[in-house]
Amino acid sequence: MGMSVIISAATAQDVEQIFRLQYLCFQREAELYDNYRIDPLVQTLDAVRGEVADDLVFVARLGDEVVGSVRGFTDPDGTGQIGKLCVHPRLQGHGLGTRLLNAAEAALAADRAATRFRLHTGHRSESNLRLYRRAGYAQVGDATGTDGVRLILLEKEAAAQEFVASA
Repeated sequence: MGMSVIISAATAQDVEQIFRLQYLCFQREAELYDNYRIDPLVQTLDAVRGEVADDLVFVARLGDEVVGSVRGFTDPDGTGQIGKLCVHPRLQGHGLGTRLLNAAEAALAADRAATRFRLHTGHRSESNLRLYRRAGYAQVGDATGTDGVRLILLEKEAAAQEFVASA
């Protein structure tokens, strides 16, 4: 490839690339559920702009191109909520999802005092479930999203992040 992928905090200048990447990446999920109304596909550009301004958002950059992203925020109970993890289809399977997840966990623990992490994925999203289980997440329940997709809820303690980051 010639260039290294760099993980960094997103900036306001990244919003449009994040928005387009999210739309591209979540097409596969929409197809899997035969549901093109899933949240990442109907989210507005202004909503993404607000998340970049208010939440912890990280991007994977290949040169000037945003090729991955993840978002996180901390609930009032100290739980770091992680979501919309995506990696450009041409770069999937090279560890970028894990690197983005680690960046979100580290920042939520250090900057927002998260004591545990929570995320969700669709029940048919086997590759996502494998990634999260490898990262130490365990299923704690399920729910139905506003779009009708059955979601698997996963959590892990923030202290477990230290071991993931050093691996």
